[in-house]
Amino acid sequence: MINSQHLDLELELQSYPEMPDTLLLPAHIAAFLLGVILVLGTCASAIRTFVLPRSVRDSITNAVFRFSRKAFDVLSWWAKTYEQRDSVMALFAPITLMVLPILWLILVMFGYMSIYWAMGTQSLSDALMASGSSLLTLGFVRMDSTGLTLLSFSEAAVGLILIALLIAYLPTMYAAFARRESAVTLLEVRAGSPPSAIELFARYTRLKRLDKLNDLWAQWETVFADLEESHTSLAALAFFRSPQSHRSWVTAAGAVLDSAALAVTTIDIPHDVQADLTIRAGYIALRRIADAFGIKYEEHPDPADPISISRIEFDAACAALAEQNVALKADRDTAWRGFAGWRVNYDTVLLRLCAITMAPYAPWSSDRSILPKRRAKHFKKKDRVEIAQKNQAGN
Repeated sequence: MINSQHLDLELELQSYPEMPDTLLLPAHIAAFLLGVILVLGTCASAIRTFVLPRSVRDSITNAVFRFSRKAFDVLSWWAKTYEQRDSVMALFAPITLMVLPILWLILVMFGYMSIYWAMGTQSLSDALMASGSSLLTLGFVRMDSTGLTLLSFSEAAVGLILIALLIAYLPTMYAAFARRESAVTLLEVRAGSPPSAIELFARYTRLKRLDKLNDLWAQWETVFADLEESHTSLAALAFFRSPQSHRSWVTAAGAVLDSAALAVTTIDIPHDVQADLTIRAGYIALRRIADAFGIKYEEHPDPADPISISRIEFDAACAALAEQNVALKADRDTAWRGFAGWRVNYDTVLLRLCAITMAPYAPWSSDRSILPKRRAKHFKKKDRVEIAQKNQAGN
């Protein structure tokens, strides 16, 4: 009975018309070219993402991260507090990085499947079995010719190289992550949590260490140089969140830049050129990272261009500093113009990076990085009150 059914199936398959030879050859050529494009394009994507030591946008990697971000945005929408959103988004970069090589392997498998079929494999299903067997080094499909055997060897090598790239990539990424988080943690000791320029100067004044600010500026000039190198060549690193939900490399960078700008323009201390160098290193680093994510900004802004901080907020910050016995320069108008002239260089990129990384609440950065309608959901009053109470307890 079974043999009879099998014979009927074979006769039925034979009854379908075969593809004419005039169409078969062009189909094989097209399949071969498609397979080569898929394999080479996937290898190029892996090289641009994991190997090339510079910021290069890759269409496959960008598509995966964009799709994954939309999915995580949906998953985090239900969260009622920032801590809940942070716990969801903490998985965004690691999971996306794990998905990326899986997609590459799938594209390589289908690319070689097309090549196998073009080179004479009987059917697409047989070509898929041969490709999967070679890519995963299972070896349960034996090739019929030397050419196909060599081709299967190359596919196995490509698969192993893609996995090896991910394995080699992770230690480099986590080493850069550790350096970044060390600087962010040390800043919390000096500038509070969330980091604030006002808190930084208040603590340095109480400790009588305003003359030691040069050490902080020099340290962060180096940190900014490291951020530029690591967060452009390893772009996914920008989305790796800090171990503590209230910390962020973006808000830390903003606090240091604002502090240096205030030190140069507003605080009544001897001028330190190292603060100028730190500001320049900082806004160059943020701009290069912004370039990696396609963020638009004015490359040569006018010092008089508007910024996200108002004069009223600046005056309130000066009043808060005065209450903490921080010495201020007498000419407040000149101080405001100088501060705004420095801030305009990094204002746009700082706020946009806060937005795309979903940074925690911090004054003068993430508190104004999203649309007002969403700000209430992102940073509720309860969250801000809890943060303020923690800072007061820490003091």
